[in-house]
Amino acid sequence: MANRWTIAQAQALFDKPFLELMFEAQQIHRQHFDPRQVQVSTLLSIKTGACPEDCKYCPQSARYKTGLESERLMEVEEVLNSARKAKAAGSGRFCMGAAWKNPHDRDMPYLEQMVKGVREMGMETCMTLGTLSREQAQRLADAGLDFYNHNLDTSPEFYGSIITTRSYQERLDTLSKVREAGIKVCSGGIVGLGETVNDRAGLLVQLANLPTPPESVPINMLVKVKGTPLADNDDVDPFDFIRTIAVARIMMPTSYVRLSAGRESMTEQTQAMCFMAGANSIFYGCKLLTTPNPEEDKDMQLFRKLGLNPQQTTTDAGDNEQQQALTGQLLHADTDMFYNAAV
Repeated sequence: MANRWTIAQAQALFDKPFLELMFEAQQIHRQHFDPRQVQVSTLLSIKTGACPEDCKYCPQSARYKTGLESERLMEVEEVLNSARKAKAAGSGRFCMGAAWKNPHDRDMPYLEQMVKGVREMGMETCMTLGTLSREQAQRLADAGLDFYNHNLDTSPEFYGSIITTRSYQERLDTLSKVREAGIKVCSGGIVGLGETVNDRAGLLVQLANLPTPPESVPINMLVKVKGTPLADNDDVDPFDFIRTIAVARIMMPTSYVRLSAGRESMTEQTQAMCFMAGANSIFYGCKLLTTPNPEEDKDMQLFRKLGLNPQQTTTDAGDNEQQQALTGQLLHADTDMFYNAAV
């Protein structure tokens, strides 16, 4: 059974001297992971815009004028083509996101085909579709979905200042249904919403104290989009963001901690410190749903500088040979610059 964390314990971690916190986080990271390996995911928006929710950070909400054009659910083959490109570029997990409050049952057969198709390529699958019913979670599990993303965003206390169209308990209920169906959980939050350090501690306590902590914990830095209510928020101090990564690593030692939205505005040095703090997963590719992300080759250059290796997935043993060939293709130009860690 995982430790039951208290707000006071989490707050004490945030209050630690920065270098001591980093040292502790890196020690814990090395107990559970190869520090040279990074899990690499690609995120595709399979249905964009016109979302009825009022999340104040989101350009996809129908309530805000952000200039984003809404699009219907993509064709299955179009999604699978994007997955093939992502795999060829070195991603091991393909995440599909739809701007919905919840999926309609009429959409489920298409979603199931997407999951099956991506899995047949040997990639891990993830979806984020809003609230799920127990039956929908089971259907996605039966199709082979590996992960379901549903972020808590912030602490229960601050949550109502950011979202009013869905309760915190609804989010927890969806995570519970996903877990019951046998799908792994991906859940994290956003730094820079206007929250306090105590709210950041509260978010991490909620995640760490779930019956089983999420296997994947994305920590996003707010991407400020003109037209959303949070467009003029203060920038997040890089050290505060790195500190949040470190505390997440200490509180959830066996979870993958993902450096998610906001990397486009981070320096290489900030990202390097995040990896030192225990981040070991990134979103890879030029877009995260509708927000910019560093280009793939920029990430590979950073990996080379830091001696990091993209982690291979093993969802389909029969596809392993092709996966190795693609990873070899990805790294061929600078193999000698990588450490000789197993990929």
